[in-house]
Amino acid sequence: MSKQVEYFLAPQSPFTYLGHARFVDIANRHNAQVLLKPMDLGKVFAVSGGVPLAQRPPQRQAYRLVELERWSKFLGLPMHLHPTFFPVSGDAAARLIIAAQLAHGTARALELTGAICRGVWADQRNIADAATLALIADEAGLDGANLLKASEGQAVQAAYAQNTQDALSANVYGAPWFVLDGQPYWGQDRLEFLDRALAAD
Repeated sequence: MSKQVEYFLAPQSPFTYLGHARFVDIANRHNAQVLLKPMDLGKVFAVSGGVPLAQRPPQRQAYRLVELERWSKFLGLPMHLHPTFFPVSGDAAARLIIAAQLAHGTARALELTGAICRGVWADQRNIADAATLALIADEAGLDGANLLKASEGQAVQAAYAQNTQDALSANVYGAPWFVLDGQPYWGQDRLEFLDRALAAD
């Protein structure tokens, strides 16, 4: 039986972007089942003590930029440190990912997640804009218009709320966040530890 990894993410998060492809590769190599859980990071912050970027002290904001540039160069991932459409709400994008998961399965939803993250941080696209999201879905080989309509439905709304509640119950306070066998791993810089844990018998 394959292991299960809960993957809590916020599609607008730069660290979700930096870690997403590597996580998918790790999960695939270990034949792990991904429990994909886009969440409302704002609600998680409200409970966990996190604050939006603009409200963080200058020292933290400055070091965040150092880390983003460092990791993007190390990973060879294109990244605008000050993208045109950021800060941006991730709610609509998260719901689109959930709609894709319900309609097409987790693998396709993971592909869409990667495309949405790239949209913010590499391609300077507004993922809060419905037409932009539909286009990204179309480019990923999905029916953007239908998927966008589905993302507004009750089933998706309920799943998004449940994902967020699951995050709160798991003591999540940032993104990306992974849970394997009850053990938490916060951030794309903890993926090596997750990889090792999946490799262990």
